[in-house]
Amino acid sequence: MQTILTEKVNVALDSIRDYLKSDGGDVRIHAIREDMVLELELLGNCENCSMSGMTLKAGIEEVIKRHVPEIVRVEAVKKTTVSEE
Repeated sequence: MQTILTEKVNVALDSIRDYLKSDGGDVRIHAIREDMVLELELLGNCENCSMSGMTLKAGIEEVIKRHVPEIVRVEAVKKTTVSEE
């Protein structure tokens, strides 16, 4: 089930990724919790943008909920270091 949700969330994020990238930002899935809260890492300019809270709630969360109604809320988490293989 988690894999299917992750795929659905990625499709939803891909639908707005160009918008985020046009401002130098992006997002990455950190986790989908058991309580169906999606945790996203804000990347690039989104990390420190004063409008990121609004973008998260009014933009990203609405798109996610439309594509993946199982998700009840979207939250931003601090960026983690990911090793490149």
